[in-house]
Amino acid sequence: MLALTRRVRIAVLSVPLVGCYTLQPAKGPAPVMGEIIGLDINDAGRVALGGAMGPAIGQVEGRLVQRDSSEYVVAVNAIHLLSGGEQIWRGETVHIKSEHVSSLYKRQFSAGRTAAMAAIGVGAVAIIASRSLLGLGTKDAPAEPGDSSSTQRRPRRP
Repeated sequence: MLALTRRVRIAVLSVPLVGCYTLQPAKGPAPVMGEIIGLDINDAGRVALGGAMGPAIGQVEGRLVQRDSSEYVVAVNAIHLLSGGEQIWRGETVHIKSEHVSSLYKRQFSAGRTAAMAAIGVGAVAIIASRSLLGLGTKDAPAEPGDSSSTQRRPRRP
């Protein structure tokens, strides 16, 4: 019982710690190495990268490995397609020329989304706890003794 209530407390307290992030247009200083970025790919970039990444690339998202004036080196996490689909990658490194990028985005913390997700999470935990789905409810009533038709007789052993 104590372990169960401890788990509920941990779940309630950990929900607000989970943060939501969004890609926002890069403003100010250039992204630093290791930062999560998004690159909108232009038409020339779709043609150039089409053989390796597919022809319908809308945006490449991943961790910036290296950057110079002519290209970005990105460990790709996801490719967002023009049709709205998404391909998940596992950090494969891709070289993308700066001339193939139309917009640059940085990953930023979203306080509004985080607050909304925290409220939903706390509400879900409260509903579960209030409905006794965690085994915190009342015990079953004891069974009534049966009549003679449901009793069993066992022979005595000598």
